[in-house]
Amino acid sequence: MPIIIGMFEAQAIAIEIEKIVPNRPMTHDLFKSFADSFDFRVDEVIIYSLKEGVFFAQIICTNDVSTFEIDARPSDAIAIGLRFGAGIYTYENIMSEAGIIVSNEDDANTDEVPTAPKSWVEQLKDSPTDKLQAMLDETLGQEDYEKAAKIRDELNRRN
Repeated sequence: MPIIIGMFEAQAIAIEIEKIVPNRPMTHDLFKSFADSFDFRVDEVIIYSLKEGVFFAQIICTNDVSTFEIDARPSDAIAIGLRFGAGIYTYENIMSEAGIIVSNEDDANTDEVPTAPKSWVEQLKDSPTDKLQAMLDETLGQEDYEKAAKIRDELNRRN
């Protein structure tokens, strides 16, 4: 399931996956140290919603007494979840809407090639320029700069 994230968040995820130890703790490492100090664990990350191309996630934390659900951007939730070795999950309806089908070599020999639903960014390519400009104005008004940048990039690609 492709999730568009910022460069710094991608770097934080990659650093943990590659087990690189930075000179100074990154924000997500600080979160882990803080949680460890107070005996909190991250049990799982759930990407629970997709609205207008934006994913929403929760970090499920526990201590010996309670369980807490913390709202988070998926990129941060994933970076933190990786540091705790937590499971990362989503719901079938979200996978149906945003997931892509990755075929392996065995599937390459079949006559039928599965097609994935178009991602939000792919849908931009099919939108008329005037609609993209209106979307850009709207997303800037909502201060959704990540989404606005994708729309801007599509408009620039056309010029």
